[in-house]
Amino acid sequence: MKKQIVASVFGCLLGFPVLAQNAEQGQEIYSQYCATCHGTKALGDGPISDILLVKPSSLRRLSATNGGVFPTKRVVMRIDGRDPLLAHGSMMPVYGHIFAEQDTPMKTETGQPIMTSALIVDLVAYLETLQE
Repeated sequence: MKKQIVASVFGCLLGFPVLAQNAEQGQEIYSQYCATCHGTKALGDGPISDILLVKPSSLRRLSATNGGVFPTKRVVMRIDGRDPLLAHGSMMPVYGHIFAEQDTPMKTETGQPIMTSALIVDLVAYLETLQE
């Protein structure tokens, strides 16, 4: 397992494709785990958004509020819990244990590699398709 991770990181650093992002799979993941809070259209209006301490923002405007660049690193770290969100009262997401498997490298908006789960790689690919 460690050899696979090291090989994947070096592949990413050298510019070789490591794992294709699957936005369709990401959409399924989003529907199952994220839409309850963020809404089916990712507008921040999910059925339980009103009971959260901080209302979820639109996930369609992540690039727009970041100078036109999708903030991959921030999104990954928010989802996998390295950047916890007070509104959730704990690490985000509540389903963190599900997203904690199969370490996979992906490139951030600056081109630097970041390790996260394969599910989050797909979820991020889907969120990128939603940007306005």
